[in-house]
Amino acid sequence: MSHRITLLPGDGIGPEVTGAVVSIIECSGVDVEWEKFFVGAEAISRYGDPLPQDVLDSILRNKVALKGPVTTPIGTGFASINVRLRKTLDLYANLRPVRSLPNVKTRYEDIDLIVIRENTEDLYSGLEHEVVPGVVESIKIITEKASTRIARFAFDYARQHRRKRVTAVHKANIMKLSDGLFLQCFRNIAAQYPEITADDRIVDNLCMQLVMNPNQFDMLLLENLYGDIVSDLAAGLVGGLGVVAGANIGLNGAVFEAVHGSAPDIAGQNRANPLALLQSAVLMLHHIGEPEAAGRIYDGIVTVLEQGPEVRTRDLGGTGTTSTFTAALCKAIQRG
Repeated sequence: MSHRITLLPGDGIGPEVTGAVVSIIECSGVDVEWEKFFVGAEAISRYGDPLPQDVLDSILRNKVALKGPVTTPIGTGFASINVRLRKTLDLYANLRPVRSLPNVKTRYEDIDLIVIRENTEDLYSGLEHEVVPGVVESIKIITEKASTRIARFAFDYARQHRRKRVTAVHKANIMKLSDGLFLQCFRNIAAQYPEITADDRIVDNLCMQLVMNPNQFDMLLLENLYGDIVSDLAAGLVGGLGVVAGANIGLNGAVFEAVHGSAPDIAGQNRANPLALLQSAVLMLHHIGEPEAAGRIYDGIVTVLEQGPEVRTRDLGGTGTTSTFTAALCKAIQRG
């Protein structure tokens, strides 16, 4: 089967890690035709828009995209490409699996956690204005529609992947209307999945519980802002943003991405770790109906991480490069 996939290499280390992942997918035997586009600062210089319409049209046509990291200016400049993609394409579900990996030193072992984040509303709606000089108001939007569909996504995922428990995360003790609505929608949907345990935690207590004993949780369901924060916290439990996958999924398509930054300080030095984008590509292969190739790549990741430090990049405690990691992984895949 041949697949046509939109490819957004990004900037900074993006082209390096994207190139590595494309090579590894080719080693797995999956037939992919890549439609490559520029986004971010490079797209502004070429087309006057950090997210050209041609990019959106390609994703809508192909229904799937693989995206490297893109620098987002802080305080000034263009709006986040990630946020625009999610809102424009209505990619309402953010999926972040968090799993322990061999030879990635952390404080915890055997973590297998799924974080699901509502992607389209909450404070990320961007509804801000200055009331009077020195006073700014930002409006939090929570709707029954969005809260219900993300809860259904979470429970459908749990049923499909045989997960046993979904925990809703909120601050309904203080925001009784907004977070209260999110929690009530969660409970309404949970009642339709009696085989799956459903409970909830206040967000500050959840953060404490995660750092004390993350293994007590199975799946977490969160509003947009809480999910942004907690998904990064959870990544830190297994080695950081450089080792975890990320996906944004909706009815119009899915974008699989590296969730870390563009690291311009090491760009072009063959030092970048492609593992986060590669883990996202594994999710993507499952999504497009290539589970065998996805399994071979994941098994290859485990094999390579169990090898000596000469193939692992520096952030993983090794002395290797992007190239050595990629070559070792292709070799492991081809050996089977």
